[in-house]
Amino acid sequence: MGQSCYCGSGAEFETCCEPFIIGSEKPDTAERLMRSRYTAYALKNEDYLIETWHTTTRPLKKQVEDDKVKWHRLKVVKTVMGAAEDNTGEVLFEAIYKVNGKAHKHVERSLFEKEEGQWRYLDVKETLI
Repeated sequence: MGQSCYCGSGAEFETCCEPFIIGSEKPDTAERLMRSRYTAYALKNEDYLIETWHTTTRPLKKQVEDDKVKWHRLKVVKTVMGAAEDNTGEVLFEAIYKVNGKAHKHVERSLFEKEEGQWRYLDVKETLI
């Protein structure tokens, strides 16, 4: 049995987010893109984060935190739209991480939009914590 995926789906990494991270598949829903982006943060994969960011909001500066940040758990609370047949979607999630050993919780409602037929992270609609 392989390693559990970082995104907390319960599936094995090599059948869950890894195909997206290595580019052999594309996420078919906003939630799957969000989960794979969380995994990219956990793996510190800057290239995947930039590639999956909508071109209208893509930042110019580095997004991956330094080695002091360790991502521990993701919980998807709610999705609104974002299915394969939709063009937009929202994902509300909670992420637990540690900085210098101290735990923090980040709660965010993220917006996603298809660009050239592929799901992309658009922006933060709301940060709750």
